[in-house]
Amino acid sequence: MFSNYYITLLLLVFVFFMFSFYSLFFFFFFFLMIRRPPRSTLSSSSAASDVYKRQYQRRVRGLQLIHMAHNDADIVLRSKDEREFKVKFGIALMSETIKALASYPEEVEEQEEWNPPQSAIPLPPVEGNILEKVIEYCTYHSENQEAKEDERDAWDKKFAQVDDDTLFSLILAANYLDIKPLLDLTCKTVADYIKACKTPQEIRRRFNIKNDFTPEEEEEVRKENAWCEER
Repeated sequence: MFSNYYITLLLLVFVFFMFSFYSLFFFFFFFLMIRRPPRSTLSSSSAASDVYKRQYQRRVRGLQLIHMAHNDADIVLRSKDEREFKVKFGIALMSETIKALASYPEEVEEQEEWNPPQSAIPLPPVEGNILEKVIEYCTYHSENQEAKEDERDAWDKKFAQVDDDTLFSLILAANYLDIKPLLDLTCKTVADYIKACKTPQEIRRRFNIKNDFTPEEEEEVRKENAWCEER
């Protein structure tokens, strides 16, 4: 009886061990099947991904070609004195005002359906000679974006060396056309002129400003702003 008992026990242990081994093997195999999809699935997924990438690349390239075509399109700008200027739309895009007047959409998807305006875009506040200068500025900066900053700064400095009437007209035009770099340049030029003057009299002479204050009024203003001279 004793030996039969141990034999039975050993058989039970052996059966339990074999059952556990096969159970572990089954769960391990099942785990691998979950972790790694069939080879055919991987191939299909990779092929679908490649197709999507090619479609995306074609889409991006198509939008780039559309953008280039828009930039190369000619539009006509009409000044206050009825002068007309033909300019590339990519150059005119420096002006947010012209961009809005041309109804150029902000969304890339909508730009595909956009066509350049066939009629001239009127710019009533801007005289022809000033618009010509504005176009010169926009053309240079559109075509020389890769130029060194020192070169562009030197060109800007020379561009701004104009008479006061032209300079102030450029400020008004840049403000109306919403060309921030040109507005910054012209305002800075005026600020530099003012900074170079030591007294109010020098500023008046520099900008040909008539002094319409009486001596008494001027003295009163000086007293009210005495804190400026103390700094």
